[in-house]
Amino acid sequence: MVNWLLVLAGGAIGAPLRYLTDRAVQARHDSVFPWGTFTVNVSGCLLLGLLTGAASQVQLLLGTGLCGALTTYSTFSYETLRLAETGARLYAAVNVVASVTAGLGAAFAGVALATGGR
Repeated sequence: MVNWLLVLAGGAIGAPLRYLTDRAVQARHDSVFPWGTFTVNVSGCLLLGLLTGAASQVQLLLGTGLCGALTTYSTFSYETLRLAETGARLYAAVNVVASVTAGLGAAFAGVALATGGR
């Protein structure tokens, strides 16, 4: 019973954090590139990497709950599709390559930080 409450609490924090971060970042860039979604997704990957080895309840609260609500593959996919449909195919391709590369890099960096580089 406690597990789903931890996920719920993390999600309740992650969802508004995602929206507010996305809007704040995107407002600072005069570009069609989805910098807000890119930022929340890479940040979530870093946090998930940092959570490596954390207690299961911390993983439920922050990993599944907060990061699950903070990051968004569906918005990434939608924004990439919209870029391609509106003729910004280069931005679409850059979004895919940069998001996957930066997300994996952030996850590896988080794991390295959490484990002391072991």
